[in-house]
Amino acid sequence: MTNRKMFFTMLWGAVFRRRSRAMMAVIASLVGAATLFCLASVCVAVPQQMNEEMRAYGANLIVTPASATGKSQGIDTATVRNVTALIGAGHSVKSAAYRYESVRINSAPYTIAGVDVKAVRALNRHWNVTGDWPGSGNVMVGRDVADALGVKVGSRVTIGYRAADASASASSSASAKSDSDESTETAESSAQGTQSTQTTQGEQTTQATENGRVSSDIMDNNGTEFRISGIVDTGGNEDSIIYATTADVSKLAGHERGADVVEYSVNAMGDDLNAIVDGINRNPNSAVKAQTVTRITSSDTRIIAMLQTLFWIVSLVVLVLTLVGVGTTISSIVSQRRNEIGLRKALGADSRAIGVEFYVESGIYGLIGGLLGTAIGYVLARVLCATVFGREIGFNWLLGAGSLLLSVAIAVIASIPPVRRATRIDPAIVLREE
Repeated sequence: MTNRKMFFTMLWGAVFRRRSRAMMAVIASLVGAATLFCLASVCVAVPQQMNEEMRAYGANLIVTPASATGKSQGIDTATVRNVTALIGAGHSVKSAAYRYESVRINSAPYTIAGVDVKAVRALNRHWNVTGDWPGSGNVMVGRDVADALGVKVGSRVTIGYRAADASASASSSASAKSDSDESTETAESSAQGTQSTQTTQGEQTTQATENGRVSSDIMDNNGTEFRISGIVDTGGNEDSIIYATTADVSKLAGHERGADVVEYSVNAMGDDLNAIVDGINRNPNSAVKAQTVTRITSSDTRIIAMLQTLFWIVSLVVLVLTLVGVGTTISSIVSQRRNEIGLRKALGADSRAIGVEFYVESGIYGLIGGLLGTAIGYVLARVLCATVFGREIGFNWLLGAGSLLLSVAIAVIASIPPVRRATRIDPAIVLREE
């Protein structure tokens, strides 16, 4: 019998003669592999799936005009197309443009937004709308507006537009659609830019003010009558805005112009999202300024960071437990085979050959446990993702190979201390005990 054949014969006997001990080592590796593969699969799949889920709660990036001229004229359609193409390179993206104007209802000032209803509806699926979205001759009002006016779905309101009130529209637009510190700066700069455009009008017509508002025609209730088709309730700034179609707003204002704000829901987060923003802001020909919506992006980052932290903590605990389990099992096997090891050394077997046999035996336990554990971990990951996110995940072969190799490596590493003790056994002492 050759040395190689003898080696495998002894290895086979060592594994199957002590099936209970071998089973314990396999189970220890199996539990570790299943837990680690399940956690790793979830941590790889969850950020992407969570990012997609968060996109249902509105935009994570907004674009506003960069110059004073742009603030008064808005973002034209060609610029919107170019920016959308730039953002959408390599990412799925949804967008919606908003044109804001200041209007009056019963002499009180309000902000009206001209929108593409289909785009806004697709972008803001979390909006709670009672009734219908706006259409031709119909508007949708925010909950705060409805409460202030005492109206309901089906009521009719007269909305008046005054050119002198337009200076407030840009400020309302930026502040109403963003909750980040950077967006506040945008709102202030937008207001300043639009106000400077209105300076000439102020010089041409002397207008009295009341509480900071133009009041020369404060009692003028003339305007266009609209039907209230719906009421939107989000609990945010949207509740203080009136929504109409872009065509109705243009007709009400008597002229067409570009959007004040373009919202984007981009399937990107963290550094990828910041890279998109930097790319837009560094483009000298874009004529717009981009910024992230902190409320959305910070939520994404915080939740994902918590999941990753939890993953590393649990992974560390699982690794330690797997090392202890496999190491304890191998120590027990070494103790049982102490006399056999002493006899083999007495017959001329060197410590290296004995150590290799134990290392290979431990590796087999790790390999079997890794295969079974990876399969079980994949099933657990699928069940978890389907239960929590309602989505399925595919098998990640890279993670599978990593889980298998890690199981074998942990089993071998855990066997080092007991194997070193086995190779130091003095055959004379063992034989004397016999």
